[in-house]
Amino acid sequence: MEVLKYLTGYSSETLQQAQKIIDEGRLGDILLSRYPEPHAIRTDKQLYDYTMNLKSRYLGKTQPLNRVTYDSKIKVIQHALGQHYYITKAHGNKTKTVNEIKIASLFKNGPEAFLKMITTHELAHFQEKEHNKRFYQLCRHMEPQYHQYEFDLRLYLTYLDLYGELYSVS
Repeated sequence: MEVLKYLTGYSSETLQQAQKIIDEGRLGDILLSRYPEPHAIRTDKQLYDYTMNLKSRYLGKTQPLNRVTYDSKIKVIQHALGQHYYITKAHGNKTKTVNEIKIASLFKNGPEAFLKMITTHELAHFQEKEHNKRFYQLCRHMEPQYHQYEFDLRLYLTYLDLYGELYSVS
């Protein structure tokens, strides 16, 4: 198991700093100092309401969002934290597009900042399908700390791989 697999692509200096923190056993303490509490969004309904609030605040009148759920089948190891689906259904001569967002169930018990980062990412796909400069500008518009949260989330995933849960499951 590669310890820093979630941090590939970062500079060697950043990787060395992360490895030092892990070697010193301080990763959990650092994460808890930045994110002391897990969020309270436990149900799919709460997740839908949370996501719709972000959508209405930042995206206005874009395509409707039909469903948002936690999904235990999403595997973080395959580099998926959440997924956005466009499903087109034919009804006679008419077609209907259904938009769904699924968030990995792993994030039911984590900091709200990480949930917001993932949700923001999936919502940004409403306007930008590709991970390009405009996509990340939109992510930062919706969440100015987007890149910091993404980095910290990668540290959190590393912690989970090494030690298991950081927050007591409620």
